[in-house]
Amino acid sequence: MDTSGLNSPELQRFLNQEKEKAMVNEMVAKLTNVCWDKCITGTPGSKFSSSESACLSNCAQRYLDMSVIIMKRFQSMN
Repeated sequence: MDTSGLNSPELQRFLNQEKEKAMVNEMVAKLTNVCWDKCITGTPGSKFSSSESACLSNCAQRYLDMSVIIMKRFQSMN
């Protein structure tokens, strides 16, 4: 088996992109679970109420803000 291409820059770039996609997907799944559990207290209808919409928006924004802060902390540790 030829393993010479395993360390190619193109493969490394592809792997990094796939890791980033996986991290984004994981973040969206966590965000959805956390904010849904926090903001949707009853049986959802065909539309969110204004308070549910505001809660979901605020929850998502806080979650993303914290994720950025955490990523910056990890980057500064390296």
